[in-house]
Amino acid sequence: MAYNELYQYSVVSALMQGLGDYGLPYKELVSHGDHGLGTFRRMDGEMIALDGDVYQMKADGSIIKIDTSGGSDIAPFAQLTRFQASATADVEFKDKQGFSDALSKLLPKTKNHFVAFRVDGLFKCVAVRTAGGQFCRHESIRVLHKRQTTYEFTNVRGSVIGFRSPEFLQGVGVAGDHLHFISDERDRGGHVLEVECHPDVPVKLSASVQTKVHLEFPDDDDYQEVDLNPDSSLIKVVEG
Repeated sequence: MAYNELYQYSVVSALMQGLGDYGLPYKELVSHGDHGLGTFRRMDGEMIALDGDVYQMKADGSIIKIDTSGGSDIAPFAQLTRFQASATADVEFKDKQGFSDALSKLLPKTKNHFVAFRVDGLFKCVAVRTAGGQFCRHESIRVLHKRQTTYEFTNVRGSVIGFRSPEFLQGVGVAGDHLHFISDERDRGGHVLEVECHPDVPVKLSASVQTKVHLEFPDDDDYQEVDLNPDSSLIKVVEG
């Protein structure tokens, strides 16, 4: 794929309904991009793709680098792009809303587009969660959410990456900003719940608009039969 074209496999509403058994093999997924996020079979951990490498961030705090040349790893849901920044800035923010404001300032008038972003530097605090995976087939994500593990990292260097999805596509993606974090040492990370910079110690924000989107739907019986009407309140609780 060309730079800054978004590839997405499946939709967030399918995850909300517990569809985690089937997906796209990672060895195929990585042909679509080098920067992104997603999950693994039965939602066992958080995925982050950064600089062409893919990592599985698990609920026990461990991080596994995925061998994308083979293996049986699959993604029930993922978003990837071949990232090339079109705008960069040194920014400071106190929380996720502050990050959102900084991104909107860097790329104004993009609320109806997908935006890919990356933030690199020293963070005062990053709070994350990781999903522990389904115990049984089609287990509700409401139940998974109750078993999630949370961590808080302080004075940590790393990268926050992700995508902003338009509000009108809630259920296809996570409306608003969806962020994952991994440390420079690749030993800590997860889905970002909150993030804060040190005062007067800016981090580097890079971003690009994604105007061309490739959306691939699963081709299995579970997906064909599930009700995909989005539960916006549940998505906000689980992915917030």
